[in-house]
Amino acid sequence: MKSIRRALISVSDKTGILDLAKRLSELGVEIVSTGGTQKKLVNSGIPVIGVSEVTGFPEILDGRVKTLHPRIHAGLLAVRNQENHARQLGELNIDTFDLVVVNLYPFQETIAKPGVTRAEAIENIDIGGPSMVRAAAKNHRYVTVVVDPADYASLLEEIAGGGVQRSTRERLAAKAFRHTAAYDALIASYLTRQTGETHPEKWTITFEKAQDLRYGENPHQPAAFYRDPLPRTGTVATAEQLHGKELSYNNINDANAALEIVSEFDRPAAVAVKHMNPCGVGVGDNLIQAYRKAYESDPVSIFGGIVALNRVVDRKTAQSLKEIFLEIILAPDFEQEAIALLQEKKNLRLLRVGDLSKEVEGPTRVNSVGGGALVQAGDVKSVLRKDCTVVTRRQPSEAEWEQLLFAWKVVKHVKSNAIVLARDFSTVGVGAGQMNRVGAARIAIAQAGERGKGAVLASDAFFPMKDTVESAATAGVTAIIQPGGSIRDQESIEEADRHGIAMVFTHTRHFKH
Repeated sequence: MKSIRRALISVSDKTGILDLAKRLSELGVEIVSTGGTQKKLVNSGIPVIGVSEVTGFPEILDGRVKTLHPRIHAGLLAVRNQENHARQLGELNIDTFDLVVVNLYPFQETIAKPGVTRAEAIENIDIGGPSMVRAAAKNHRYVTVVVDPADYASLLEEIAGGGVQRSTRERLAAKAFRHTAAYDALIASYLTRQTGETHPEKWTITFEKAQDLRYGENPHQPAAFYRDPLPRTGTVATAEQLHGKELSYNNINDANAALEIVSEFDRPAAVAVKHMNPCGVGVGDNLIQAYRKAYESDPVSIFGGIVALNRVVDRKTAQSLKEIFLEIILAPDFEQEAIALLQEKKNLRLLRVGDLSKEVEGPTRVNSVGGGALVQAGDVKSVLRKDCTVVTRRQPSEAEWEQLLFAWKVVKHVKSNAIVLARDFSTVGVGAGQMNRVGAARIAIAQAGERGKGAVLASDAFFPMKDTVESAATAGVTAIIQPGGSIRDQESIEEADRHGIAMVFTHTRHFKH
């Protein structure tokens, strides 16, 4: 246990600092402070010694240099039971610190502001603060370091009880290094983006815990949900939960997949997702029409699924959503009547996600592998009609073009190998995650049944053989969209011509593993 005799306090986030300093003073702790913190304590009548009084040197360079001084850092880093250190402190008349309460310039808050300049961001990079935090954390055998106001109350309890336990100092030191590491990671990320580098020699990222989860994909896997410190709107990480029990690991994964798909569409759209794959997607003139199309795509698989919508949920749509068991409903917002109606289902989660504007660049994708990670840009590329090439004798009709481009937006989000059949702006068959493409096609065609007649087919990658076209022709498919690029493309083209099927190459593939 380590008693607290002398404290150094310098905080940007002043939450709870007056109560902490006042109680420390009552417990006989001498307080040294600087800048705005010192002024706040003095104005509140709390005894405080200025850093300049300790160092014998004024704050200079507009406050950039004030605590970077041997009288401060020797007091933080001295090993108390080392005779040589004690002798030097005595000769130089340097006193030690037992407690450091420091948090850093608001760099994160600064770069989150719209229109922030590089100069403003640079000015909010703290130097002295991280130096004090790291010094105190390194020497936690003797010094207690606190960076989070949430720890003030428990800290005061220990101090009032006679001193700070070693286990507490160790825990707070680890937290302090996480604090500075996250701070530096944000700075490095910001400056790297400023230079335009995409894959630098070192890649350091940071996330903030949003919540502990009951478990991961399975009950034996511990899990937690972390969010980007600067998350964009329209995501699961920034969504407001209006109703229902807490989200699970699988819920969050599926909800994210549903949002990514529904964000593809400008018209009213509804997406039902099960196990990271869309089981139904519909686009209509209004939201209820879109949802009914999504539901009718696969009334079996949608049960227990997740539904994302890209319009405000009205009462009529809510009534239809309420008719089946769903895990989550996500939408930009909900009308009050819709909320009241859906809240009648006790465990149904309602997530208000806000603006679903699509990102231009997309989030960075990270996939952990044994011993490392794979990092890539998000797949946000859109294919327009002008990007496509008709490779068959028959041109798609205007109606077929609309359905082909709809199906292409959906198949992009289906696990590879992926095949999607669609008609009337609705999926009628989805074949996902198969080991060969014709297998995926057969699943989608079987699901479509009679609805496959007159439908279009989308494939996330090229056809290595003509067998997928043969299956499509048997099902009554009239048009196909695929990337092209196989050495046997001509065989597929000839097979399509033989059946009068129009085929379009996008020259873009959408593998999703």
